[in-house]
Amino acid sequence: MSDKCITRVLIVGGGTAGWMTAAALSETLKGLALDIRLVESEAIGTVGVGESTIPHIRAFNTRLGIHEADFLSRTQATFKLGIEFRDWGRLGDSYIHPFGAYGADPAAHEVELFHHLWARAGATDPLEGYSLPVAMARGERFTHPSADPASPLSAFSYAYQFDASLYAAYLRRYSEARGVVRTEGRIADVALHGETGFVTHVTLESGERIDADLVIDCSGFRGLVIEQAMKTGYHDWSRWLPCDRAVALPCEHGGLFPPATRATARTAGWIWRIPLQHRVGNGHVYCSAFMDDDAAETALMDQLEGPALAPPNRLRFLTGKRKLQWNRNCVAIGLSSGFLEPLESTSIHLIQAAIGYLLDLFPTGDWDPADAAEFNQTMDMEYERIRDFLVLHYHATARDDSEFWNHCRTMAIPDSLAWKMELFRERGIVAAYEHGVFLHPSWVAVYTGQHVMPRRWDPRLDGLDPAAVRADLDDQRRRVAALAERQPRHADVLAAARAAVMAEARA
Repeated sequence: MSDKCITRVLIVGGGTAGWMTAAALSETLKGLALDIRLVESEAIGTVGVGESTIPHIRAFNTRLGIHEADFLSRTQATFKLGIEFRDWGRLGDSYIHPFGAYGADPAAHEVELFHHLWARAGATDPLEGYSLPVAMARGERFTHPSADPASPLSAFSYAYQFDASLYAAYLRRYSEARGVVRTEGRIADVALHGETGFVTHVTLESGERIDADLVIDCSGFRGLVIEQAMKTGYHDWSRWLPCDRAVALPCEHGGLFPPATRATARTAGWIWRIPLQHRVGNGHVYCSAFMDDDAAETALMDQLEGPALAPPNRLRFLTGKRKLQWNRNCVAIGLSSGFLEPLESTSIHLIQAAIGYLLDLFPTGDWDPADAAEFNQTMDMEYERIRDFLVLHYHATARDDSEFWNHCRTMAIPDSLAWKMELFRERGIVAAYEHGVFLHPSWVAVYTGQHVMPRRWDPRLDGLDPAAVRADLDDQRRRVAALAERQPRHADVLAAARAAVMAEARA
């Protein structure tokens, strides 16, 4: 064990990434003698449009001891059971990628075999008809999963949709209560050691100098430390994910409260709808090679369900990741580490994953290069497997109504994704691996939702009577629909949570 300790941690930038990092370090490492400083400038602002998450965020909040009802109230959050994709495979299509397994009784069969049963029966109805979270999302209903593994209510999970700026403010209060010191100001200079290249200190425009042992770069697209100072380099993935711009703005709520995010494909990209308690988040992600900025903004404004609540926020980005996310004594977290568009709500997950791996590999003053190497290798796999999943949405399409979709349908794709797609087409097998956020049902949802169908089913099902399998599936579909119908309405669950928080405040 090393007796050399990291004592001074500097987080550069606030926003969701900075304050998630500050909160996690201040709580998880509270037994260490750490001086955690966070520098941010209100004049710079944050992107603040990442409002939709995947179920892993619940583990993060739980680890911090955050109570769900309080979190829902303070961040204006809603529940999320999946993502609806409209017009992706073909115009007029709609499918939901659910956070859960298929079948009325997933414990009664192998999860990996359900879509094989569906294929064996020659079913022509959508696979999503056998998904409880999909049925609940379509019916604007929600319930918490059951802790009883024998219950059909146990085989799904959920995430949140929330106001990212409110979440950052919530975690700021949390962090400062645990000793994190926030400094308002802009960083004018990043000093690097002449021999090692390590960051030694930063200097603010005010002239204040802040020394640091470990620097965590949460400065957003700028990559103030990891790129501007350290020249780390960037892997450009725009040849596979060509969208490079977005315009976002909130609007008044139109009254629809599905526990799901919606992503609608358009002629040169896609538009998101994220329902919160107090408003709706909207954004248009597009490729500037096929659509200009004004046209993209007009397309977004034309589909708003209520008056806009803020001016449009235009963003430019380059999909990809840093060549090193941990470089010497700097770790990049959030947009400074790379960017994968929010199609599957993975931005906050990548922040969370990086924080988790950093905590697992938290350095000592010896600066063993194996720590950084392991961190970089693991984060590379996270990024690459999410990249493949996103590219699948664009490439697996029959759309030929615009130059953009013709490009996506015919473009070369990563070898790793080509192999996955062929494996599913040939045998209905979803490639398995240890690391990667999206599990078997997620891949099946997108494959089948966008008409990538297996040519064969598992040979273990050859002896089954197709008519009997169809009868069983018909029964399961009816049970799923009936069970979903019995659950409370999503809006009522949110109202009950708000009432509980108010009652506790009055007590």
